[in-house]
Amino acid sequence: MLSLRIRIFLSMIVLIIMASILLASISIIQFKNEAKEYHQERLERKEDAIKEHINYVLSTTTYPLTTENLGLIFKDKIHELAQIHSIEINIYSLNGKLLKSSKESFSVDKVSPPIPKYILKLVRSSIEKRYVDIKTINGVKNRSSYSQIKDDKFKTLGILNLPYVEDDGFYENELNSFLIRLGQVYSFMLIVAFAIAYFLSTYITKSLKTISDKLSETSLNQKNEKIVLEASSKEINLLIKAYNGMVDKLEKSAIKLAQSEREEAWREMAKQVAHEIKNPLTPMRLTVQSFQRKFDPNDVEVRQKMKDYSETLIQQIDTMSAVASAFSNFASMPAQQNETLNVVNVVDLAMDIFNEEYIVFKSDSPEIISKIDRTQLIRIITNLVKNAIQAIPENQETKSIIVTVKKEQNNVLITVADNGIGIQTKDISRIFEPKFTTKSSGMGLGLGIIKNIIENYKGTITFESKFGKGTTFTVSLPIINT
Repeated sequence: MLSLRIRIFLSMIVLIIMASILLASISIIQFKNEAKEYHQERLERKEDAIKEHINYVLSTTTYPLTTENLGLIFKDKIHELAQIHSIEINIYSLNGKLLKSSKESFSVDKVSPPIPKYILKLVRSSIEKRYVDIKTINGVKNRSSYSQIKDDKFKTLGILNLPYVEDDGFYENELNSFLIRLGQVYSFMLIVAFAIAYFLSTYITKSLKTISDKLSETSLNQKNEKIVLEASSKEINLLIKAYNGMVDKLEKSAIKLAQSEREEAWREMAKQVAHEIKNPLTPMRLTVQSFQRKFDPNDVEVRQKMKDYSETLIQQIDTMSAVASAFSNFASMPAQQNETLNVVNVVDLAMDIFNEEYIVFKSDSPEIISKIDRTQLIRIITNLVKNAIQAIPENQETKSIIVTVKKEQNNVLITVADNGIGIQTKDISRIFEPKFTTKSSGMGLGLGIIKNIIENYKGTITFESKFGKGTTFTVSLPIINT
């Protein structure tokens, strides 16, 4: 999530920087265009004003209006015009020869530079009879306008030249001031953007963190919860919808997997039952075959042999019956017959069938009322205690089994602790497997049965064991009072 926040921060900063660069670039271009338009319009205004003044001089002069007389007509007037309009004024003949200039130090002679022919041609060919030549000298842009001087009968007398040097100092100062103000504004915006980006990233990542936490908790072996969240982002809502859809599919897959595992467990159970039944059949067959070969009705010990033969068969039959009963108990769990009872009393009564003096019962409270099947509760207790007894070697000097019942929040906890041989590390993960057992007899169905009972009540069974020191089983059942 941190990396997403950083990306949001960087995105906001990049956007602000790009926007500031773009705005600054546009502003610079705009200022340059305005400066260009300003100088162009200023030169046109001066040119119009000077032409009006020239026309007035021409209309009041006593000299004949000819090209040759322009120098005499404007001998004194040209300096006056230049001072009034604050611009240099040059008057040329029609062939481009300089006749008069407002420059004080300028002397008119044969080496004075004439107007280039291409400019004369452009002036004559243009509709307005005017041309502006633009050149850049030493980094400074110079404009020079050329237009025709005409008398009151529109006869062309000469060419007016107004050299104009563009002074962008004012616009440059304005531009610098604007860029400074722009930098201040965007510095403030950058600070605001940091704050907005922080809250925005927190708001966005909050939904993503919820999804991330749910994804990390998702497992095929548990009941997964859907995400109940309405995000502001359409994309995040689609992600939540996809996750909830995945939870539904995962639940269906878990049901199929559980069914497959159950089928596999039943197949393994069938193999185990078949194996357990075959074990006593072999000695029974051998006993019958031996009896057929050696039976002698005249033998004086025929009665004793018949007795031994019968006891052997009965013993093997009892073994087969025990296998069948254990499998039947595991396969057909009776329906729950829940009743309101005192769990403490029922556990205490279940302990009465055990005569071992080292079995001790304890309870924090004389009464814990819950709704539960009495028979199944007794089966849980007797099975755990029986296993605890069998876990203690007969030759062990100090024997101890402590059964405890207590209430913890809305659950009743039943613990059975022994100081027997404990469970080896390699067997811990298999302790609740239906066919697993560490004893020399039995099928190992007991813990599988009670685990099934406990889980039907939405409870849990766990254990802690240290090999050589003992084992403690803990059963947690929810207290049901309705």
